[in-house]
Amino acid sequence: MSEDLCVEFCSWLGAERRAGAKTVETYARDVRAFLAFTGEHTGETPGIETLRGLVAGDFRAFLAKAAQAGDINATRARKLSALRTFFRFLKARHAVDNIALSLIMRPRPKHPLPKALSPEHAKTIAFDIGEASDTAAIQARDTALMTLLYGAGLRINEALLLNVGDMPATDNALLVTGKGNKQRIVPLLQVVREAIAAWLKLHPNPGRGEPMFVGARGGRLNAGVAQKALRDFRRLANLPEHATPHALRHSFATHLLAGGANLRDIQELLGHSSLSTTQRYTDVDTAQIMEVWRKAHPRA
Repeated sequence: MSEDLCVEFCSWLGAERRAGAKTVETYARDVRAFLAFTGEHTGETPGIETLRGLVAGDFRAFLAKAAQAGDINATRARKLSALRTFFRFLKARHAVDNIALSLIMRPRPKHPLPKALSPEHAKTIAFDIGEASDTAAIQARDTALMTLLYGAGLRINEALLLNVGDMPATDNALLVTGKGNKQRIVPLLQVVREAIAAWLKLHPNPGRGEPMFVGARGGRLNAGVAQKALRDFRRLANLPEHATPHALRHSFATHLLAGGANLRDIQELLGHSSLSTTQRYTDVDTAQIMEVWRKAHPRA
């Protein structure tokens, strides 16, 4: 009975739901695994009445076993989607109306940890990226931009939206407009101010209302151009593939945390609305510590 249901489900999925062949194959595999589990779980071949009588605990047990087998949240979420589609089929074709499945929460996929660079790699980008260009102005511009990203933790778009007049004349605090037009104050290190000052001496039109970072034609620098410049340089300097402008922001936060900075202070500097977003950097710091331990400890 179980296999007959699965074959009928695949036919319904492809013909009536117009699912692609890959989806049909994947959902069929997930449903067969569920039916096999249900047979073991209930001690009988799962038929219509068995499936009608399943409770939320039965579905949770299936997902729990999948987790024990190593399935990540995204995989279990897919399996849950397959089961919900299967039970929609059962309701349409066999009048099986089991509401227990609606009580199961979809597993949330875990966000990947931000990939920070080592301090040495971050400094190499900030101070040496000019080597990727033969033009003095572009060398100064790219150095100023990457130094700003690493030294102040800005998003690439936040930096590129700055105008010349946004740079403070007397103090060391920069007003940054982030997501949702939310503004924050970011302190500027002396090395960042020096890099920007060197660029402004070569800026083609350093009026206060002009873009801080400009492209070859004088308009506001495009993020794609800045990203390509760093891609070219990372190949030249043999840097890791995750050496991107955004990785400099991650590195700013991770290196501050490793140096003992308060998580709330880092939240303010990054402009995160929620502390939980900033707390991901504690996972990065712990992961790096564990990696060092695994490489260095003789019994690891």
